[in-house]
Amino acid sequence: MPGTISHSGITMSFEEKTDKEGLIEFYSSYREMFEFFCNNTTIHGAIRLVCSRNNRMKTAFWLVLFLVTFGLMYWQFGLLFGQYFSYPVSISVNVNSNKLFFPAVTVCTLNPYRYQSIQDDLEKLDRDTQEILLNLYAYNGTGIQGRVPTGRRRREAEAPLPYPLEKIPITDSHHRNVRSVNSNESEAEMEVKRQDWNFGFKLCNETGGDCFFKTYSSGVDAIQEWYRFQYINILARVPKHRDIKEEQLENFIFACRFNEEHCLNDRNFSHFHHAIYGNCYTFNHNRTESETWNSSMPGIKNGLTLVLRTEQHDYIPLLSSVAGARVLVHGHREPAFMDDAGFNIQPGVETSIGLKKETVSRLGGDYSDCSEDGSDVGVVDLYNSDYTQQVCVRSCFQTIMVQRCGCAYAFYPLPDGAEFCDYEKHPSWGKTMKEAGY
Repeated sequence: MPGTISHSGITMSFEEKTDKEGLIEFYSSYREMFEFFCNNTTIHGAIRLVCSRNNRMKTAFWLVLFLVTFGLMYWQFGLLFGQYFSYPVSISVNVNSNKLFFPAVTVCTLNPYRYQSIQDDLEKLDRDTQEILLNLYAYNGTGIQGRVPTGRRRREAEAPLPYPLEKIPITDSHHRNVRSVNSNESEAEMEVKRQDWNFGFKLCNETGGDCFFKTYSSGVDAIQEWYRFQYINILARVPKHRDIKEEQLENFIFACRFNEEHCLNDRNFSHFHHAIYGNCYTFNHNRTESETWNSSMPGIKNGLTLVLRTEQHDYIPLLSSVAGARVLVHGHREPAFMDDAGFNIQPGVETSIGLKKETVSRLGGDYSDCSEDGSDVGVVDLYNSDYTQQVCVRSCFQTIMVQRCGCAYAFYPLPDGAEFCDYEKHPSWGKTMKEAGY
């Protein structure tokens, strides 16, 4: 409210003003804003700019210093962002040329050996097989390579093989009215067509009362499995010393070169016999560390080169139906399981094999239940080799086989105090093994 006050000749006038504070305060000038920033900031140089404004030289010095530091800061920011957006990559490569132990290599002839001690049993098995082929497919295999000569007749008093191969009607779920293929009835006299029959052979217990049939829809598969079963029983009659006339190394391996060095001698190869794959030779196996062959460079010239010869004059067709060689690459102290990882190479061609080694190390203790050497598994190693999964599985199977059947499987090592399975001594071994799912 405007008004005047007068007292003793002094007159004073006043006017009431009301100022309101806004939500956003703007500085009246840039100088005022700059002074506020300099008075309240913690930047040492900015304070000096305000405090030394009465000294122009000092003010100019601090102004230049202030601008230079800001310029350096943003220059560093530019370098950092430039390096970030250039996506730099740091790669560290180490190339080592350390020598590696060359693995063991096993080659087999694919020519099953005919033991002299069981030659008569094998000939009898071949004659029975010829009759089966003749009755089933009208195929006369007499006199062909690997068969019994035509001039050798079957003796009349010869007893037939046990567990003969038979034809079984498909509609007969209980396998009644079984007709043997060894009978003299021709195919034209059969009352039903061939596709109405299965082929198989029966396996019984010790008394012969509890039997079941191992059947196949294909006659070829049935003959091969039947022949293999009969061969296993005959193989059990081979003496322990195994009367094998070892084939000369040079008769199978014509040439051997490793790292362009000659290696065809008996010191570099060990020999063993496989009942299905014949004579086998292993290169670089069970040797000391100083004798083991090493390799440092890849390529054919820096590896193992073999020239092999294929023979088929004495092969057993139903055990080995291919010609060539069986090859397996494995560890130095591991047995050669030719059935599991081996492969066949055909004759008349050059085959190259390249390998890449990968080593996996697993933590022990609480992190893994894997066995290092098999000592904590509780299975006797029948192969006397380094511990592997297949060594454990086969040794365990052979141990259980001896416990259940009283005999050992002919294709696996023989445990102490046991003998190989033969239906003349162990008539129920085939049934027991098949019931176990093997």
